[in-house]
Amino acid sequence: MVTRLTTTNHSRDIAGLKYVYPVLSRRAGGLSIGINFNINNACNWRCIYCQVPDLKIGAAPDLDFQLLEDELRFFLDDVLNGDFYQRFEVDEDKRIIKDIAISGNGEPTSLKDFDKAVALIGRVATEAGVLPQSNFVLITNGSLVHRPSVQNGLKKLKEYGGEVWFKLDSATEEGRALMNNAGQSCQASVDNLLLCAKLCPTKLQTCLLDYDKQGLSPKEKGAFLDLLRRIKTKGCLLKRVMLYTIARPSLQPESDRLESLPVETLNAFADEIRLLGFDVLVSY
Repeated sequence: MVTRLTTTNHSRDIAGLKYVYPVLSRRAGGLSIGINFNINNACNWRCIYCQVPDLKIGAAPDLDFQLLEDELRFFLDDVLNGDFYQRFEVDEDKRIIKDIAISGNGEPTSLKDFDKAVALIGRVATEAGVLPQSNFVLITNGSLVHRPSVQNGLKKLKEYGGEVWFKLDSATEEGRALMNNAGQSCQASVDNLLLCAKLCPTKLQTCLLDYDKQGLSPKEKGAFLDLLRRIKTKGCLLKRVMLYTIARPSLQPESDRLESLPVETLNAFADEIRLLGFDVLVSY
């Protein structure tokens, strides 16, 4: 029995493939083709809003490049020439490939041959006629940008017209420890962000939520705005700042303590960021 594809169903195995999965993205406004390197549910961070089941600390396992290529070719052909949209009951206005997104169940740049994987995906999608019409996106926490293979992958992503969505949920050490359980300092993240933006067009992706009914504190807002001012003075050209709040339940122990932020809070913060000269997109 085929499951209807909706914006709330982000199952990685809905298409029955190992690395490739479809998502109806509320942010992209259509079909997003996800690539999951982290089939072992391993990540070097543990974000408290993460929806990955049985998440563990670790890196992506070795990649079966031939299988990835075979799956991607098969899936693109099914979407472009088969009855994919009909089988999954996708609404007419969503029947468009908006992007190919390297994301999945952990930090994708932890893959050993990350640059080679980016090149493979770019080549196959271009041959299928999906790129450059659709976007090519890497969704990352940015913690491994200092690695040569990751930098080479970012350069390759740029060659295919792609962009990076760089996660930055908090600009305070306390906030990062709470939200992401990240062992990396805020300054190290900023350094990687600056490097990332030089190598490939980059957007900042920020999840804002209500933890223990504390809302979005003045301290967090102030630190985030100060960080944006700092990177701007260093010549960092972000394509956009993307703010969003949680839409689905977390599968982490903190789940019961998390709530989405009101639309009014997101919009007000977005206006403050726009005053600094940044383009801002708010998603609910």
